[in-house]
This record gives sequence, C-alpha cells and structure tokens, in this order.
Amino acid sequence: MHFIGELREGERINEIYLCKQKQTALTKAGKPYESLLLQDKTGTLDAKVWDPSSQGIEECEALDYIYVMGDVTSFQGTLQLNIKRLRKVSEGEYDPKDYLPVSDYNVEEMYRELQGYVKGLSNPYLKKLAGGLFLEDADFAKRFQFHSAAKSVHHGFVGGLLEHTLSVTKLCAFFAERYPMLNRDLLITAALFHDIGKLEELSAFPANDYTDEGQLLGHIAMGMEIVGMRIRGIEGFPAKLANELKHCILSHHGELEYGSPKKPAIPEAVALNFADNLDAKMETMKELLANVPVGNTEWQGYNRLFESNIRRSSV
Repeated sequence: MHFIGELREGERINEIYLCKQKQTALTKAGKPYESLLLQDKTGTLDAKVWDPSSQGIEECEALDYIYVMGDVTSFQGTLQLNIKRLRKVSEGEYDPKDYLPVSDYNVEEMYRELQGYVKGLSNPYLKKLAGGLFLEDADFAKRFQFHSAAKSVHHGFVGGLLEHTLSVTKLCAFFAERYPMLNRDLLITAALFHDIGKLEELSAFPANDYTDEGQLLGHIAMGMEIVGMRIRGIEGFPAKLANELKHCILSHHGELEYGSPKKPAIPEAVALNFADNLDAKMETMKELLANVPVGNTEWQGYNRLFESNIRRSSV
C-alpha cells in the first residue's frame, strides 16, 4: 500500500483511502468542485475533484472507503491530490487497520499497566470506584482501549485515550512519591478518571468527531457526571472525598480560559493539572516534529499552540 506519509509531489497514485471528510464548494469562476480529506494510518491528505460530473468519478460520502487515481501536487507548501478517477469500494477490498492512526505502544500491555495502578489503590471507596470500570467492565475496557484522546492536537489515534491516561497516571505516581503532602490514592484516581468524559465527547473511529453532547457540554462536565453517577452507586462513599475527586476533574485544565470551570484549589488538583499539561504538550511536540528528520535543526515556523517558533534539538 502507498501510505499518505510516503507520498511525494509529482507521483501518480492508484490507491484506496478512507474519505474522512467531503465538502462541495465553488471555484472563483462559480464552477462546483469537491474537496475531500483522505486518511490512512500515517496521516491525512487534502484532495480535490475539480470536475465531479466527469466520467470515472462516482458518488461517495464521508467515512466511505474509496479507490482514487490521481496526481500528487503541492499547494501553498502542502501536498494535495488531484483526483482523476474515484469509486466507492466494498468491504473486503481493504483492511481497516491500515486506515486508522494507532498508538506506537501495545494497547493490551498499556491497559494491564493501568489496571495495576487500580489494584494498587488502598482507599476502599476509590478502589471500588475505579475497579468497577477498569477491572470489572469488559465493555468499558474495549471502548477505553480503542478511543482517542482528541479529534486533533494530541493523542488523536486509536489507543490515544489509554496512552494519555497511562502517561498522566505515571506522572502523578512520581509526583506522589516526590511530594509526600499529596494524597496518592486521590491523585491516582483523579488521573485515571480525568478524561473519562472523552468517551462521550468524541465519537468512535473512524469518525472520531465531536458528538452533539460533546459540543454542548465538553468532556470535563461529562466526566464529572460519569464519576458522580458511579459514586452514588457506592454506599457510604465519603462526601468530602467525592467532592475532592470531582474538583480535580473540573480543574484539570488549570485555567478558566482553557475550559476548566474551577481553578485548582487542592494540591492533588495542581499536580494533576501539571501532569495533564506536560503529557499533552510533549505529545503535541512529538507529533509536530514527527516528519522532521533527526538531525534537522532548521526552524519549523511559528506554531500557535506553543506560541513560538519551534525546531528539533541538536543530537
């Protein structure tokens, strides 16, 4: 298979890709054309059908798998595919795993490691809360392992939610060891649950897009609702502990302008915010520099996420 990450300007390709998005638009001359976003596990590619009514161009919709023949060009420094032939393909002509971005790490191993943190909890209420999902609910485990942590920006791939949650949990475990003032069980549980709302905020692959509920409520509020509902099912769960856990979830983005309804007010919330921010930013930097060859220390240009010009460090 000719993966998107391997394409070069000037190539003519005959390949099957996932049509992630499709829009109809007009040229400056008023002529209709179709703009497609193609995807495989290595990335996405902007594509254009300049004459949708021409012979060899069949109908397709977003999230269809399509065969395309066309020429790889460059527009404003970005590769683009000029499609000459297009048809929707049938199940069996493609392997779905070739079209979904996946974690670099073994998903099953990561989930077992995450379960180890649940088993290591000492507080009986927090252990029952976390264990009820991460240890006992097979349907939840399947969804959690397959889900992404974002539509884009960071961890937007199969296993992304798990990878990010495990990284944040490991960072929080380090913080708890380094700073004895932290309540380890509270912090670890908060790390496990901090992005649980993303299971409802984002749809499953291949769409991996915001749901209606996600647009209206966001994963922070949805996550607190999920945790609150689970807590209400545990008899005798201490109210103060419940509020502290909910506070950690509500404040884990750190600032009101970043979507947190509350700013961190207890040590565990501060630690969770730093762990979440660190992992998100390091993964974002990794993804931004993924296609920059090792040893290339040229400046890559201003990036709005970091509000800085970025480059690789020297080796």
